[in-house]
Amino acid sequence: MNTILRTPPYEPRLMNTTPNIHAMIVAAGRGSRFGASIAKQYTMLQGQTLLQHSVARLADSAYIDSCLLVVAADDSIAQTLNFALPIYYAIGGAERWQSVQAGVEAIINAGAATTDLVVIHDAARPAVPSHDIDQVIKAAMLEPYGAILATPVADTLKQAYSSSDTALLCKEPSAKAELINGCSDHHIPHAYAQKTIDRSNMWQAQTPQVFRLGQLKQVLAYVSEHKLAITDEASAFEYLKLPIRLVTGSRQNIKLTYPDDAILLAAIVTAQSQ
Repeated sequence: MNTILRTPPYEPRLMNTTPNIHAMIVAAGRGSRFGASIAKQYTMLQGQTLLQHSVARLADSAYIDSCLLVVAADDSIAQTLNFALPIYYAIGGAERWQSVQAGVEAIINAGAATTDLVVIHDAARPAVPSHDIDQVIKAAMLEPYGAILATPVADTLKQAYSSSDTALLCKEPSAKAELINGCSDHHIPHAYAQKTIDRSNMWQAQTPQVFRLGQLKQVLAYVSEHKLAITDEASAFEYLKLPIRLVTGSRQNIKLTYPDDAILLAAIVTAQSQ
């Protein structure tokens, strides 16, 4: 079995604090939860696609002067658009981490050093403030592995269980049982609150996520080898107990995931432009 190189103990003074910065936007997904016929990164907002807005946000950073777009093999839209940065392309994979891996390989093949930083942003986060981008890059410069934008969780979190666990309560329904036990429908599964999660140490991850290029290449190889399911790049480092710094980001930096998000994003982007 292949092994991943373990890095020395965390010592910020040993870090390369003036690395080259490489930007990447992952835009190969289909956005199935969004439910539209077109990939959500091409949703229009104030006359431009979300992807164009997201590139423009990176362009506002003092550290970024070009961007790699990782797109689907059958993408026919990206190269027809005008962007605020010089753009390079790579072909993504079926999963997000595979698209990031393809982007990392493209950047390394272009001559980047393993100690360089790669800034990975979601195409569907067009409202990230440029100040936040600069702050997470500055933080990553002082870290051996990287840093990500995130916000402390503000809402109350509930751990749920399935209504299948309450089947015995619902065998002989009555008006009172239906009111108390929620058994009005005995065939459709429901979720029920089991307990409240302590949110004091809970953070909601955002992008950009910024990592040392060589370290990211190694942890993604580990993900591939062990067939791990991850939802962001920081998750890969977490599997290996490698510390990734959390940098408090703006709550305006929301992601277009569901149709309702478009209403809020339009309001945020409009307010930011005034």
